[in-house]
Amino acid sequence: MTDNQTVQAYTDAWTQSIESISELVTPLPEDSWNRATECPGWSVRDVVSHVIAIESELLGDPRPIHSLPRDLRHVTTEFARYIELPVDKRRCHTSVELTGELEYTIIRRSRALRNARQTPDESVRWPAGPHSRDVPYHELLRRRAFDVWVHEQDLRRALDVPGNLDAPGALVSRDVLLELLPKAVAHQAGAPAGTALVVDVTGPVEFLRTVRVDTGGRGTVDESISLAPDVQLTMDWETYLRLACGRGRPGPVAVEGDRELAARVLANFAVTL
Repeated sequence: MTDNQTVQAYTDAWTQSIESISELVTPLPEDSWNRATECPGWSVRDVVSHVIAIESELLGDPRPIHSLPRDLRHVTTEFARYIELPVDKRRCHTSVELTGELEYTIIRRSRALRNARQTPDESVRWPAGPHSRDVPYHELLRRRAFDVWVHEQDLRRALDVPGNLDAPGALVSRDVLLELLPKAVAHQAGAPAGTALVVDVTGPVEFLRTVRVDTGGRGTVDESISLAPDVQLTMDWETYLRLACGRGRPGPVAVEGDRELAARVLANFAVTL
């Protein structure tokens, strides 16, 4: 694809996922908004509030003035405080208020994306509090497509309404998570130099990848097949997603090879929250 086609693909993936969130939560009864999700400390209401907050900030809306309670156990870092503030601010909002704000935010953000004049590689500000930085425009769109689709899945699991596991956002998320897989294996799990680890993922999104750790301890991932890997992990796509995003207790993983190394990798598989 051309750079402009890539930008459009990320925009389309974001649109499909955020509109799916709106369709999912708009008819919910009030008590369903308080269901816990696999995001630590967050309910359905909180996940929706987070999606609204990030998109609003990208639109240039001012962050709310609000003091966080001191007893939020899941808030342990400055970045977590940054993310939590607009979520906590909305905890007193009714479901009607939140669905209305979400719908209005989608309209505004969709219009802004249609009218955007940034080139794919133009630097734009990624709003992340203490981690804010400049990123290429196409990367910001990719990260938003990823984040919104992952949170759509958080909501679907909490509400027991599965779906869209093979949506455009799923393919974006696969690529984002695979880029981070060498970090989980080489750095977080400390796999030794020379390690070859195969991940075989089945289900709506299928792929097979090999992570190799070089003599300098650096991990890389590719599509080549290793005939005798040190470890092979076989799992379905939703299990891979939940493991890589640090979500709860995922489904079963079939392990072949070095079981001690496999256990370290699985214990350190999360690359994002």
